[in-house]
Amino acid sequence: MSKRIYIKDLKDFVGGEVFISGWVDVRRDQGKMIFLDFRDMTGIIQGVILPNYVETLEIGKTLRNEFVVSVKGKVNKRPERNIKEGILNGDIELEIMEIEVLNKSITPPFDVTSDGKEIGEDNRLKYRYLDLRRPRMQKNIRNRHKMAKFVRDFLDKENFIEIETPILTKSTPEGARDYIVPSRLYPGNFYALPQSPQQYKQLLMAGGMERYFQVARCMRDEDTRGDRQPEFTQIDMEMSFVEREDVMDVNERLLIELVMKLYPDKKIQQIPFPRISYKDAIEKYGNDRPDLRENKEDPNLLAFCWVIDFPFFERTDKSDNPNTEGEWTFTHNPFSEPIKKHKEQMMKNEKIGEVLTSQYDIVLNGYEIGGGSIRAHEAETLRKVLNIIGHKDEDIDKNFGHMLNAFQVGTPPHGGIAWGFDRLVMLLENEPNIREVIAFPKTGEGKDLMMDSPSPVSSKQLKELSISFTKKE
Repeated sequence: MSKRIYIKDLKDFVGGEVFISGWVDVRRDQGKMIFLDFRDMTGIIQGVILPNYVETLEIGKTLRNEFVVSVKGKVNKRPERNIKEGILNGDIELEIMEIEVLNKSITPPFDVTSDGKEIGEDNRLKYRYLDLRRPRMQKNIRNRHKMAKFVRDFLDKENFIEIETPILTKSTPEGARDYIVPSRLYPGNFYALPQSPQQYKQLLMAGGMERYFQVARCMRDEDTRGDRQPEFTQIDMEMSFVEREDVMDVNERLLIELVMKLYPDKKIQQIPFPRISYKDAIEKYGNDRPDLRENKEDPNLLAFCWVIDFPFFERTDKSDNPNTEGEWTFTHNPFSEPIKKHKEQMMKNEKIGEVLTSQYDIVLNGYEIGGGSIRAHEAETLRKVLNIIGHKDEDIDKNFGHMLNAFQVGTPPHGGIAWGFDRLVMLLENEPNIREVIAFPKTGEGKDLMMDSPSPVSSKQLKELSISFTKKE
């Protein structure tokens, strides 16, 4: 076969012979002629095998949906009466001259030409490699790529550099439950998979990188729901020598340009994005991620807003004694800086419940799509926050000594943010959950039905890792 032509480009070859490769999308055998729709990643073309192509007609009779083929054919204009306006290749068709079957297909477990919403999700996830062929999933994943590329290009122009941070890291008490990985070389010791690149990106600021970003994989061992997965993707960034307004500005400009360039049919309700204090959000809307859309029936209406001035600390649940108060915990993460006018009272341990943090969340249509803060960059500030939430100095040195050490050798003021990238794609693609915009997601129970994981490992592997366990009765 000669050079392959993508189906979307066939319009440029009317009257000429071409070679295409792809899948059989639909087959209609009319005896003397066989009509076939072929599909590749760029679109669909209708083809016909005429009676004079005897050998090709015989091959055509053996074809079934999802066979993989290469085709030689002539691109012809469709008769006027058969033109389909408004669709790709609606005015041309392929006169099929030769067909080579590259791989056959058994009858697929479900139809891949529909949007898939009529099919049980477990079945779709079990055969995800098939599910990804459907037009809706192709659109979602390709648009996800376009969004990631747009973000990369935008931040590159803003003097950010993309830096990968480790996947095998240290388990530290900073929020959600870690996934841990046993070390073979150091029996009884474990790596942790990163809940986020939080500590690494702050250490990059200590390293003088000044503007960092990453399309970061994050793992958290927590309960799943429609917009949450055991592993997910963040657009993560950090900036040195900034205040809150600087971080919010670059992110607001990025989101506006992304929507205008990639989703021009959508309307941003208000620019600049409105800002709401945490206190006002709770009092007016009953939560800290308000849905501000003026018309909630409009799927193309985007109501962004910033929520600011969060309390730094809150009480944990009361202990068994209802007459005692719970301990202090952080509301977002312990690495934040309090707002300037509250820093002194926090350092003096005064009115801790009234201390506000420099945290800022970006909300879209009732979903938190990102959050960040100006960070603590001085060792004594971070130590004080960790003391307030109950960590002893020896534990702080053990778990966070690397951060404290970095903050004592000239770490600049810095701040950043992380978007839930899957959640943002979900909203812009009008999908009901993030599994629809992730190539290979887990179920709501955290299982990979396609790979059948999690799954047991061999006794040999466990022995190599010095691991033994007792099954529950």
